[in-house]
Amino acid sequence: MRYKVTALQAGRLQEMELDATSEDELRERLSAQGAKLVSAHAQTSFSLKKKNVFGLSLFTQELIALLEAGLTLVEAVETLRDKGGADGGGVVLTRLIEGLYQGLPLSRVLGQMPEHFPPLYIATVGSAEKTGHLAEALKRYHHYESRLAAVKKKIFSAMVYPMVIITIGGGIMLFLLFYVIPKFSQIYASMKTLPPAAQAMLWWGDLVHSNGQYIFVAIIGSIAAIVMLLRTDTVQASLQEVFWRIPKLESYRSLFSLTRFYRTVGLLLAGGLSLVAAMELAAQLLPSTMRLALAQAIVDIKSGQGLSSTLPRYGLTTPVSERLLRVGEQSGELATMCERSAQFCDEELDRAIEMFTRLFEPVLMLFIGVLIGGIVFLLYMPIFELAGNMQ
Repeated sequence: MRYKVTALQAGRLQEMELDATSEDELRERLSAQGAKLVSAHAQTSFSLKKKNVFGLSLFTQELIALLEAGLTLVEAVETLRDKGGADGGGVVLTRLIEGLYQGLPLSRVLGQMPEHFPPLYIATVGSAEKTGHLAEALKRYHHYESRLAAVKKKIFSAMVYPMVIITIGGGIMLFLLFYVIPKFSQIYASMKTLPPAAQAMLWWGDLVHSNGQYIFVAIIGSIAAIVMLLRTDTVQASLQEVFWRIPKLESYRSLFSLTRFYRTVGLLLAGGLSLVAAMELAAQLLPSTMRLALAQAIVDIKSGQGLSSTLPRYGLTTPVSERLLRVGEQSGELATMCERSAQFCDEELDRAIEMFTRLFEPVLMLFIGVLIGGIVFLLYMPIFELAGNMQ
C-alpha cells in the first residue's frame, strides 16, 4: 500500500510517498533514516478534489508530535504552516502565529476562530496552559474525539443496512408497478368477467400506459422533495423530537448523551478545570431537558452537595456510574472515574445497538417481503380464480 507520509527529520517536516504494508513498517524505515513519523495517510487509486478546510484532527496529531520532539509552540506552528502552504489551513496557522507573536496565550488565539476550534478544544488548551503540559492535554482531547467518533460510527453502521434494504425494496416495487403489472395486465384485457384483483391490475395497467411517465416523474419528484426537506434543520429537529419520544429510543439517547458528558467532564478535570466549570462547559453536549436538569444539579453542587448524590436525583447517571463517581470522590480520582463511567455507558450502548439491529433488520425484511409478496400474489391470484371457475 502507498502512503503519503509527513516525517520530522533534522528539525524540519518533510512530505513524501512511500510503499509499505503497515504504519509500523513505515516507522521502522523512517527511524533507520533518522526521521520520525508524524502522520501517514493511505493513498487510494482515485482522488476527489475537496474544499480546502482546516483539518483539526490532523493539526492536533502533528502538533503533538512536534511538541514531543522538543520544538517550542511557535516553532511547531510555523513548521506546520510552512508545510501546509497557502491553502485554508495555512491561513488559520498564519493567524495563530500572528496571535502568538503578539503575546496572546494560545487559548485566546483559538477563541478568536470559533469556526475552526470548538469550545471544548479551547478549554482543553486553556487548562493545559496552567499546567504547562500542552502535548498531554492534546493527547487526551484526541483520544476523546477518537472514542466519540467510534461510537458515532457504530450508530451509523447500524443504520446503513436498513437503508440499503429500503432502497432495494423500493426499487423492486417501482419495477413491479411500472413494468411487470402493466405487461401482465394485458392478459386480462380481452376477458369479459374478471375477478376484483384482475380488475384492479387492469385499471392500474391502463393508468400506467396512459399517464405512466407523469406518475413516475411525480413519484421521483416527491421522493426528491422529501429528501430535500429532510436535509433542512427545521424538519430534522421536528423529526428528531418525534423520534426520540419513543420510550426505548429515548433511553438510548440519554445513554449516548451521558457517554459524551462523562467523557468530556473527565477530560476537563484531567486538564485542571474545576468540577463546576467542567460541568458547565459539558452542558452544551446534552439535550435541552437534560441540560435543564444539569443546571439544577450544578446549583446543588455549588451549595456543597456531592456529585455522586446529586446527579442521580436528576436522572444524569446510571447505577454503575453512580458507584464509580462515589469511589472517585472518596479516592480523589474523579477524572479517572468519569472516564470509566463513559466506558461503561459505551458498553451498554453497544449492547443496545446490537439488540436494535437484531430486532429491526428482520422486521424490516419481513415488511419489505410482505409488500413485494403481496404484489406478486395479486399478479397470480386472478389466474387461480379463473382456473377455479373453469372447473
